[in-house]
Amino acid sequence: MSRSATSSSSRDGHGHHHTHLTATMLTRAERLSVARQLSLAMIASGLLILGLLWRGYAPEQQGVGQLLLGSAALLVALPVFRSAWHSLRHPSLHGITDQLIALAMLCAWASGDLLTTALLPIIMIFGHVLEERSVIGSQEAIEALGQLTRSQARRIDAEGHICEIDNALLVAGDWVEVRAGDRVPADGRVLEGQGSLDTAPITGESLPLDVCAGQEVYGGSINLDGLLRIEVTRIGEGSTLGKVIALMQQAEHAKPPIVRLLERYAGRYLILVLMIAATTWFITNNAQAMLAVLVAACPCALVLSAPATAIAGLAVAARHGILIRSAAFLEELADLTSLVIDKTGTLTHGALRLHAIRPQPGTDLDQLQRVAAGLGATSNHPISRALAALVPRHDYPALENIIELQGLGVVADSGLGEVVLGRAELFEQRGMSTAAIPDHDGPIVGLALNGRFCAWLLLADTVRPEAARALAELRQLGLRRQLLLTGDRLRVASRIAADVGIDQVIAQALPEDKLRCVGAEIRQGFRPMVVGDGINDSLALKAGVVGVAMGGADIALASADVVLIGDDLRRLGTCVRLSRRCRHTLQVNVLIGLGWTLLIVAAAAFGLLGAGGAMIAAVLHNLSTLLVLGNAGRLLRFDEPLGAQEPPDIPLRK
Repeated sequence: MSRSATSSSSRDGHGHHHTHLTATMLTRAERLSVARQLSLAMIASGLLILGLLWRGYAPEQQGVGQLLLGSAALLVALPVFRSAWHSLRHPSLHGITDQLIALAMLCAWASGDLLTTALLPIIMIFGHVLEERSVIGSQEAIEALGQLTRSQARRIDAEGHICEIDNALLVAGDWVEVRAGDRVPADGRVLEGQGSLDTAPITGESLPLDVCAGQEVYGGSINLDGLLRIEVTRIGEGSTLGKVIALMQQAEHAKPPIVRLLERYAGRYLILVLMIAATTWFITNNAQAMLAVLVAACPCALVLSAPATAIAGLAVAARHGILIRSAAFLEELADLTSLVIDKTGTLTHGALRLHAIRPQPGTDLDQLQRVAAGLGATSNHPISRALAALVPRHDYPALENIIELQGLGVVADSGLGEVVLGRAELFEQRGMSTAAIPDHDGPIVGLALNGRFCAWLLLADTVRPEAARALAELRQLGLRRQLLLTGDRLRVASRIAADVGIDQVIAQALPEDKLRCVGAEIRQGFRPMVVGDGINDSLALKAGVVGVAMGGADIALASADVVLIGDDLRRLGTCVRLSRRCRHTLQVNVLIGLGWTLLIVAAAAFGLLGAGGAMIAAVLHNLSTLLVLGNAGRLLRFDEPLGAQEPPDIPLRK
């Protein structure tokens, strides 16, 4: 058994991937910090309740009650002031919250209001814990997804021996055995065997996927039956699931334009809030109203609006077999106005299939297909591979004395006599008369049996069955301008374009031609979605407003903003609809975060929150956070299951 030598350069001395360990450590640190804050808040709450009870039942011992309240305030002041100091050294919009709460605590302490001093940070810490559990705490959902990437693997060594190892120790080039019931340990290519995979966690496809030698499989899929031997191609963050997890982690830092604007002027925002608070105190001489303004101006809900929406959107996209590689789905996908799409491997399957048979009178079509498949199985030529798939392997006829004539065809002996499969020139060389060559814009081969010409076989790259419907959906969504951009011949491209409803075609385009075409679309005022799958599409994918890769070459995947894992074109419409739903959700969240903050600040400034204004403002502030998270959570109900696909049958026309 021979294969490329495995490399351990991507692992540390213990065999683990550095990036995976780092992400895990950071998550644990965040969780420990939240747990400590929660513990302090609970202890402080106990002291606060005890202090209030002491003041109520022993009014003559006010000093003890004040001591308990002061202890509670000091206990929760530590994390608040530490966070505020950190935000001074590393300014951010989120840090403004810590600074405002710290200022409010100092003001309350200076005024002798120890109850407010203790209660304010307790309320805010519980609100912060809520945020951690709901948004940054979505790390738990990410980790649950990451469980699919962690499993045991049966690695096959160079001598053919099998040993069970952690799949984190696998490297590209390793061979693994996957038995029925096992989870595929990493992305790879099937070398031997046949099986049926449950890919629902990866592509969202509810029906099992039948795989055999040569097909790509995704780590995290479950082998329902059969025995597979797989060569590992991608591991860790480079795998499909690894990219989904990395993207969801990146989504925590997604920011809408309004948040970026506020961050740019964060210092001025803080000064504005302080001026409003000082003015409120000067006019009303009400310390509670001033404290309420400081608390109400905390922009937590606004800061959370984009990450909450982004994480929910990415989770829904991954469930539908859509890998979002950037924040484009929040800001770009919703506004697309045109489509620039490749042909081979994108609109079509990217492989030759039998398009039609033109037989001579008296020809047995079943026998003809068996003979053509048997001859096709003897060669690696793309035409031969297409013909070999016509019938099951066990129906191939017995062949002997097989001779492959380079560039012409195949000749062999069978129980029915000599069989010849090849181009028209091969029959001319052998002095055999043929029927007139049919008019066809794809490859044509002839078949002769025992000296008699039997048929012409017409092959073509066939259109994906869902292509026409998918492009019609995009036109309904506003992408009415559609352009087929291909390196193939104009005649072939025009036929495919007519089949899917595209009326503009640019053929025989080189990669630089595709780049110029996409640039011209943008200069004309269009916002194109560029869809492709090959190396020659990478420049155009990068230049488009949004680039969508249909699997294919790694360079195309690296250049795209969106990757369709399941290669189903109907997911293009899902991308646009999901993006528009995300944008609407984000707009509502920003309105809640900004509008609610302004409303509470106004109410606090005019003294409408009453005697306990600061604490009421803190409660209302956390309520806005709940509203933002709840609205983002509504995105998770977005679902567009694909209908059963039509089987990719081979039309045989006489």
